[in-house]
Amino acid sequence: MAGITTERIIALHAAYIRCIDRNELESWPDFFLDPCLYVVTSAENHRAGFEGGMIYADTRGMLTDRVMSLRDANVYENQSYRHIVGLPYVIRNGGEGTETETPFMVMRIMHDGKTDVFATGVYLDVVRAAGADLKFKKRVVVCDSSRIDTLLALPL
Repeated sequence: MAGITTERIIALHAAYIRCIDRNELESWPDFFLDPCLYVVTSAENHRAGFEGGMIYADTRGMLTDRVMSLRDANVYENQSYRHIVGLPYVIRNGGEGTETETPFMVMRIMHDGKTDVFATGVYLDVVRAAGADLKFKKRVVVCDSSRIDTLLALPL
């Protein structure tokens, strides 16, 4: 099994955003260990140490339920995302996993073609090896703005 290298972390990010941008959301939970932590929050709330977020899941089952509700229960305007992700900065490598910080920008494309910057911020991740693959143990999505559109439906 290969170690956790920056190259492998970049490949994990590429596969993750491809999954979301191609609307293959049923595969999205597969990027996480179980248990895991996935939180979408604002920079202000993150600085204040608030643990909750606009989206909070601490198991893969919760992530799967989110996808199922997006497909079957939630009513929201048809939209898609396009992620632009920077290079990950490795904060710490070892122990409980590799900690990284990665900047992102998400463009939202509405059904009528209107495109807007939807979110910018950083991914704060803890990545671990799971067999030959890397998985997220923790992904805290820290959005730069505290003004998050109520159409936050798809995962970031």
